[in-house]
Amino acid sequence: MEDQRANSAKVQEDLEAEFQSLFSLLEELKEGMLMKIKQDRASRTYELQNQLAACTRALESSEELLETANQTLQATDSEDFPQAAKQLKDGVTMAPAFRLSLKAKVSDNMSHLMVDFAQERRMLQALKFLPVPSAPVINLAESLVADNCVTLVWRMPDEDSKIDHYVLEYRRTNFEGPPRLKEDQPWMVVEGIRQTEYTLTGLKFDMKYMNFRVKACNKAVAGEFSEPVTLETPAFMFRLDASTSHQNLRVDDLSVEWDAMGGKVQDIKAREKDGKGRTASPVNSPARGTPSPKRIPSGRGGRDRFTAESYTVLGDTLIDGGEHYWEVHYEPDSKAFGVGVAYRSLGRFEQLGKTAASWCLHINNWLQVSFTAKHANKAKVLDAPVPDCLGVHCDFHQGLLSFYNARTKQLLHTFKAKFTQPLLPAFTVWCGSFQVTTGLQVPSSVRCLQKRGSATSSSNTSLT
Repeated sequence: MEDQRANSAKVQEDLEAEFQSLFSLLEELKEGMLMKIKQDRASRTYELQNQLAACTRALESSEELLETANQTLQATDSEDFPQAAKQLKDGVTMAPAFRLSLKAKVSDNMSHLMVDFAQERRMLQALKFLPVPSAPVINLAESLVADNCVTLVWRMPDEDSKIDHYVLEYRRTNFEGPPRLKEDQPWMVVEGIRQTEYTLTGLKFDMKYMNFRVKACNKAVAGEFSEPVTLETPAFMFRLDASTSHQNLRVDDLSVEWDAMGGKVQDIKAREKDGKGRTASPVNSPARGTPSPKRIPSGRGGRDRFTAESYTVLGDTLIDGGEHYWEVHYEPDSKAFGVGVAYRSLGRFEQLGKTAASWCLHINNWLQVSFTAKHANKAKVLDAPVPDCLGVHCDFHQGLLSFYNARTKQLLHTFKAKFTQPLLPAFTVWCGSFQVTTGLQVPSSVRCLQKRGSATSSSNTSLT
């Protein structure tokens, strides 16, 4: 009951404000029109006063001429009469009264300043409360998911010229089909949309689907939401498997930092815990959530973590088909950094690119700078500027592993291989750090380059 009273009071207050705004507008319009009439009247009065003044001067001049004429008629010398008559004629011709028009220069008719509010009066008489807008209809056929962007298109079932804007809501989910009433993820809101389409950009697709709904709003009220729709947002999601990492690497989900004392500190903590020289695997920590079907409980099948000079860590999700893309930003001051893929069978002492079980791009900033593609202990020097952010594209079935400048999408190198086992994302760093970005779709520019056959160009010959 209290909510109803409050809502009613709010509606009345808004209505009074609208009418007050209309009254103020009419009052302002009235004042402007009255001012126009006053200015026009003053202008006409000024013109008439000037004309009357001219008439007065003409009459005064005529009186002088009449006086001259009387004097001429009274003259007795007949010889002076023609000369006086000529002077009188010239005086009359040059007199203001001779050229004076007694017709008023301005009219007293001011009907052109009248207004007719008949049409506006009919509009005001037909004024009604704004209707509640209908629910929009989302057009799935014209909506698009690409490049980590979603373009949503909708229409109104009936034309409504009173629509002021639209409100779009979306949320992430792992459930296909109609949105559920209860979801862990909240609805995100985009307000003030003026068109019947909207593009969400820069999204991270860390869940399989997204729900969408739209409602229309006029100046007074919002309508009901559209029927919600669910769009698939396919992307490659993984995290770094800390149980595989070298002890000198501090792993935090998607970031890694070199720690020269890491191994010693971990050994001490492990001995304090259970008297053994090996740390416990964090893979079963509740913080890691429910594994996906391809997410393996331990990236290396329960084997020991990387050691010695193999400062390596693997991703926790297998690649056994399809196309996948991820990016990694490394600290430029890192003495060494590598990114690529590896089989699960990669040995604990083996470094990326030095065996047949791994492929990578390697950046060396120690002693001498080098930028190389490595596989099976063979290296190819790359003739390209070293970017600070690398994109990795893996097409498992086509046997293609391509590396790009993530910012410009310049192709740096492509490996051509026949992958015989599932792959895992692989990274190595020494005296530095890096950050991985997942939940990315394969960029359209990357697909376009692959279709044009860039992977087979001479500048990107595969290592054999």
